[in-house]
Amino acid sequence: MSDIPSFPYRLLWGERRVVSVANLTRHAAEAFLALAPRVPLRTTTHLYPLEQANDALDDLRAGRFDGAAVLDLDGSGTRAE
Repeated sequence: MSDIPSFPYRLLWGERRVVSVANLTRHAAEAFLALAPRVPLRTTTHLYPLEQANDALDDLRAGRFDGAAVLDLDGSGTRAE
């Protein structure tokens, strides 16, 4: 393979400055973390063996369930907490 020629980065994306895009202040994060344990949150996951990763993607695309698809990488049938 040949080397990738160098060129000025600005020609690729045209950025003029680096800025933060976070819209969360430290105070807001502290308030959220104090509130989070008191909010009843229920997560839903659907476990798929790694060999069925394409099935998991198909199910997500088709809206066959709410929640998250989780791939079981070691075949144990359980998720590490």
